[in-house]
This record gives sequence, structure tokens and C-alpha cells, in this order.
Amino acid sequence: MKALQFLVIGKNPEILETLKRVIEKNEGWQAKLCAGENEGCEQIRTSQPDLVFLSSGLEQAAEIRIRECCRSVSPEIKVIDHYGGGSGLVKSEVESCFAEPLAIGSPVIHRAGSRGKTDLGWLLSEKTFSFGDYYDPSHIQFGALRVLNDDTVEAGRGFGVHPHDNMEIVSIALQGTLIHEDNLGNRTEIKSGDIQVMSAGTGVTHSEFSKDEGDTVRFLQIWVYPRTRNVSPRYGQLTLDRTKSKNRFQQILSPDPDDEGVWIHQDAWFHLGSFENNTETSYRTRKEGNGIYIFVIEGSLEVEGETLERRDGFGIREVSELKMKMVSEGTEVLVMEVPVI
Repeated sequence: MKALQFLVIGKNPEILETLKRVIEKNEGWQAKLCAGENEGCEQIRTSQPDLVFLSSGLEQAAEIRIRECCRSVSPEIKVIDHYGGGSGLVKSEVESCFAEPLAIGSPVIHRAGSRGKTDLGWLLSEKTFSFGDYYDPSHIQFGALRVLNDDTVEAGRGFGVHPHDNMEIVSIALQGTLIHEDNLGNRTEIKSGDIQVMSAGTGVTHSEFSKDEGDTVRFLQIWVYPRTRNVSPRYGQLTLDRTKSKNRFQQILSPDPDDEGVWIHQDAWFHLGSFENNTETSYRTRKEGNGIYIFVIEGSLEVEGETLERRDGFGIREVSELKMKMVSEGTEVLVMEVPVI
């Protein structure tokens, strides 16, 4: 990637500084920070950056005016609505901005062995979609589903305090105990069978560590784009009643705070099921226009003429019902219905 000049505009100083640090890790990339619309537009006119990052805390009207300012100064200035805070998505956002758009096909299959991998000794993170230093233009996202990381964390280790913004972040604990602390005043333990959600919105900082005296932690970290930017940050957590997912799909997430499971700011529904061999089942979409993404946590199944094995992913658009057959004992399946338009 060539040398690039960035202008990062937002209201959250911690996230702005984090973005600057992440951007400038890349050789030849430089970033200026602006605290709001007026200062941002003045910098656009005087410095004419290559990219403008719209970070958190800006009003929608301000984001529109900044875009108009960029168009009036130069059609070459690229504008990115940044999501996720400072971590994970910056490189792929920039790469995608300059890449040729890919045709959207249906279905898509992401085999477990094709995932990106980060191995730091204490952390093994296997990434279905582009994240951090892993970039594959054919593995960017599935509609509003942007991140699906399969993380293993050594006992007593973890992620220090770091920020997020404008993302719905869901963690599904598979093994061990994860300690969560955030600037909203929460300190919780997330154990196998628990599901955690954060609406990062205008900005939240948190840390996550595997319990010192516990086993290795394994969990799925899932990010979904919100339908609305800059909502108030919030945290939620619950322990699932796993008897409800025996040979059927149990709803674990929805857009409705009064519905079963946790909720997020997106028209998305997640369901989890654990099935015996040869069980046949189906899933029907809750909203027209949504797509379905299946992730096989354990076991194997058949769907649409394909056999999916442990940690394989499968996404399909333009479908109202999807039929599946389990082909091994104890097959555990996560079904994620998300907007794809």
C-alpha cells in the first residue's frame, strides 16, 4: 500500500489517539486528528488528505456535511465510516477502499482451514473474516456480520484495556472463565454457556482476561454492524438454559430487548442448537431480505448439498428457509441471521 495521509474526525479523544497509533504502525501512513466538524472541514480544505475517517460521537448531520466538504474539495478524497474503535478493522477498511468491488455470490463457504490465524503463544485467534493483519478481499464480511473470531486464551492472560466504538460486539463462551471489566462500571465473569453483548456506540473501553486459576478460555468474538451509529454504550450478559437447545434452535439474540436472549441495535437474530446424529431441522428467516450464516461449532452437517465440518462457515442470501441434516453426534450449530442488503 502506498503512502497515505489520513484525517480522523471524531469526539472521543481516546479512540482518536488509538486510531492514530494503529494507522501510523503502517509505513508511510500519517494521521491528523480533529475533534469535530468545523475543525475537520478546515483541515480538509487546507491539507486535502487521501482518506477521511469518520470516527465516533459525530451527529449524522455533521457526518453528511463533512462528506459534502470532501466532495467539494476533491473527488479523490475517500471517506470511511469507521466502525469498531481502533482495533482490528483499520487495515482491511483501507485495503477495501482501494480494491475493486467483488461480485456478491450466494452461497459462500468459509472452510475452517482457510481462516486467518494469529498465534501469539498466549493467544490463538482464528478469523473467518478479515481482521488485524489478516486481509482477504473475499473474506471481508457477510452483510452486517463483520467479525467472527475463534479465540483461545491461555490462563491468566488476555486483552488489556482498549476501546471500541460503533459496533455490536457479541461473545459466546465455549470453555473456561473470562474476566470482563469496562468503563461502564461492569466487572463480570463470563463462563461456558454465557453470552455477552456490548453496544459500543459512542465509545467504550474494556479489558478481558482468562481467570488465573482457571482453564484455557475459548470463546467466539462476533461483531455486527449497528443499524444506527453513535448510540449510548451498553452492556448485557446472560447464562443460557442449554436444555432449550437440545435438538432444536434456541434464540440467543434479537433486536428486541423484551425477547429471548440478549439484544443488539440491528435487525439480527442468533440461534444456537445441539443435535444428535441424523437430526433434520430447518431455520426460517425473521425478516425479509436478511441472509443466514451458519457456523459449525462442533460436529458436522449437510446443507444445500454441502457438508460442513467443525468450524466451517456457510452463508446464503435470498432464502426464507434453510434445511439442515446433522451427520455426526453432538453437532453444535450457531445460526446468525443478519441484514445483507
